[in-house]
Amino acid sequence: MSGQPFPIRASSLSPLFECAHRWEAIYIDRMRSSFGRRAALGTAIHAGAEAFDIARINGESISVDEACIAFMDELSNQEEGVDPRIDNLSIKDSQAIGIKLVSDYCNHIAPKFQYVAVEMETKPYDINCGHGVTIRLTGKLDRARIHSYQGGTGITDLKTGKKAVIKDEETRLPKANIAGHGAQVGIYELLYEFTTSDKITAPAEIIGMSTESSHQIAIGTISNAKQIVTGTDIQPGLLEFAADMFASGKFPPNTKSMLCSSKYCPRWNTCAYRER
Repeated sequence: MSGQPFPIRASSLSPLFECAHRWEAIYIDRMRSSFGRRAALGTAIHAGAEAFDIARINGESISVDEACIAFMDELSNQEEGVDPRIDNLSIKDSQAIGIKLVSDYCNHIAPKFQYVAVEMETKPYDINCGHGVTIRLTGKLDRARIHSYQGGTGITDLKTGKKAVIKDEETRLPKANIAGHGAQVGIYELLYEFTTSDKITAPAEIIGMSTESSHQIAIGTISNAKQIVTGTDIQPGLLEFAADMFASGKFPPNTKSMLCSSKYCPRWNTCAYRER
């Protein structure tokens, strides 16, 4: 990996901290695994929401029905690669869940935000890992928006999934599940500032969209996202730990990872670190 900067999609770096061994298999060894209908559903929901938000930013007219059509088109495209054995989810249920979530997002959530960019392209960002190794973060702020709030700027990131919305322990009300998303949003904040020379001054907003039967959408806030990846004067950030992995070439496994299964990891069948 020494020599020329090693390109890494910015949106892929966050899973490195979930299980680095799995990350290495996917993004360095280029191993591939099948995906289920729930993964396809998430991709299609993002396509519908993106179509709606981009049209609004461009001052173009778009209806909720048109956003749902964009969702259905992408769901159909994704279906070609779906392994139906992975999820207990029918095409009909996928369509119903997605149309409900895209409609609710367009009608009730998107109008609350003043977006100025959707999936913004960023400048390459080089990180010197030592030992002659440099990684280069590239690509777009996948599935993320830039929002303007009270004169400030922040990141809004859409998250879909069965656990995207949880119940607040104090209020007992639904809220977006922000756990584990700080690293991704922090990288996005870092890249936005590097690309534009503008500061992120507003907290990050996570919009959780539950693909469970509740079909709930809720919002959560992360106020220290960039600090998580850059660290402080006395505490290293996640990027420093990542640099150590790339410099050493060692990507440790996480045997308690929630993604440790054949459903999510292409290395699962040959992994020496899982129980048999």
